[in-house]
Amino acid sequence: MSASRTGAGDGIHFGYAGTARGQVHYAECGKGPPVVLLHQTPRSWDEYREVLPVLGRTHRAIAMDTIGFGASAPLDDHSIEAYAAAVVELLDALGLPEVALVGHHTGGVVAVEVAARAPERVGALVLSSTPYVDAEARERRRDRPPIDAVAADPGGAHLTELWRRRQLYYPPGRPDLLTRFVRDALALGDDVEKGHEAVARYRMEDRIGLVRCRTLCVGASADPFVFPDLRILSSQLNAATLAVIEGGMIPLMEQRSAEVGELIARFLT
Repeated sequence: MSASRTGAGDGIHFGYAGTARGQVHYAECGKGPPVVLLHQTPRSWDEYREVLPVLGRTHRAIAMDTIGFGASAPLDDHSIEAYAAAVVELLDALGLPEVALVGHHTGGVVAVEVAARAPERVGALVLSSTPYVDAEARERRRDRPPIDAVAADPGGAHLTELWRRRQLYYPPGRPDLLTRFVRDALALGDDVEKGHEAVARYRMEDRIGLVRCRTLCVGASADPFVFPDLRILSSQLNAATLAVIEGGMIPLMEQRSAEVGELIARFLT
């Protein structure tokens, strides 16, 4: 593991940890019981920039760049299983025998797989805006057009197109959030769609029954893509707690960071 460095303000420090698939980049804040935060596609740790200091009041909050994303090593074989394996290897590298896991969108799917394959390592689980991916969901996604992949245009029109595709699902008057999204998406180049494709192949119905820790399922009421999955997802888990953030949208972690961070902290403590 590399030495940490300060650079984001609010007591956030950065580091790298070695895994079998390459270096994993992470940001952390605070001291206390560890909680690891997993971001959506095609984002990075930056999705939790505002949440980290909130959780850092009571926990050692660690937001990692999923392998293949952000400043973590690139990945050839994108899959939920590969992402989850790198999470477990990060825990090993940081000497964390047990953590709480928080995942948003794709990060929630990865968190389910981590809790299924290494139940002894996950003491609590928070699934935020997490899709339930069964056979029906995979079929719906099979011929779906790309979500974030746009053909590069010499005049830069692809930048506007990427912005436009997400704009309806972001709060009005918050171009800063869309700017952060576009930056992370552009950094992935041709791999920008890989995380969405990994979710579309995942067999969650075969794995979610292996999750045995207590779970909080968080729904964002203005997220049209996964809010309808909240009830079916929670029904697959053992006595899951449900919470709904009214007006929450796809960028929930940035849009409502204080509210979500405090909700997670209360559940974990």
